[in-house]
Amino acid sequence: MVTSPTAAPTTPLRQRMQQDMLMRGLGVHTQHDYVRHVRRFAVFLGQSPDSATPDDIRRYQLHQHESGVSPSTINGAVSALRFLFDVTLKRRDLSRALVITRYQRQLPDVLSIEEAARLLQAAPGIKYKAALGVAYGAGLRVSEVAHLKVDDIDSARMLIRIEQGKGRKDRNAMLSPQLLELLRLWWREGKQRGVMLPHGWLFPGRSPTDPISSRQLHRAVQEAAEVAGIRKRVSPHTLRHSFATHLLEQDVDIRVIQVLLGHSKLETTALYTKVSTRTIQAVASPLDRLMALMEDKPPPA
Repeated sequence: MVTSPTAAPTTPLRQRMQQDMLMRGLGVHTQHDYVRHVRRFAVFLGQSPDSATPDDIRRYQLHQHESGVSPSTINGAVSALRFLFDVTLKRRDLSRALVITRYQRQLPDVLSIEEAARLLQAAPGIKYKAALGVAYGAGLRVSEVAHLKVDDIDSARMLIRIEQGKGRKDRNAMLSPQLLELLRLWWREGKQRGVMLPHGWLFPGRSPTDPISSRQLHRAVQEAAEVAGIRKRVSPHTLRHSFATHLLEQDVDIRVIQVLLGHSKLETTALYTKVSTRTIQAVASPLDRLMALMEDKPPPA
């Protein structure tokens, strides 16, 4: 059974919800997110969520909006509470009271190739340079980078094995020769330090038995961006966005990029077509074609 992300005591309701999530195969990160959202709702109510009313749900969602909670976080709470009400409590009347927030998705910030190179060069040490190199060179999510094992690097087939990625889906990511060399540099140094355990984490955290945390990777990216003089909003996910956009600008088929990123829907990958400036610049305007045709015609009588 997956435990909650904090040391808070497990109530019978939480235990039942965790069992329901486990039986339905929800990923560990999803389970932790759902428990966190339900706990926040319980704190707002001041009592167990199984005593909630539709009016309580309305008050909570209004509180979220008035407190400036982001639309994505509000919708994450909706997903968690719907699971609680639909599956664990069998209260469809409460589930129907939840309202999804509609919002315009922001275009992701993308680094130029030169900025990506400067960022990697400014990474604080070979360990973080290799980790950020994986995020950019293979397009991995920050959680996927953090949970890589040494055995996930398949140098024979030049692939990176991603086990139980988002949506509990396994996939293969690309492993370029340059990235492999960077990982080998880190592996040799990590082995000298005594932090690379057999079949252990590729990027150990403060203890060799624990993986590096997402927070550590975020901090490393921000430090590198500051050193490199990059003023854009930068996070590990920016490197993943840049990976996808740069592939698109190299005319890689969008369906191939979809597979590499592990997107279940092509529409998610298609968001990158909106930030690919080279693709926009390469498109000929209909006006140009029209003017060219007019220039080929004799002037009107």
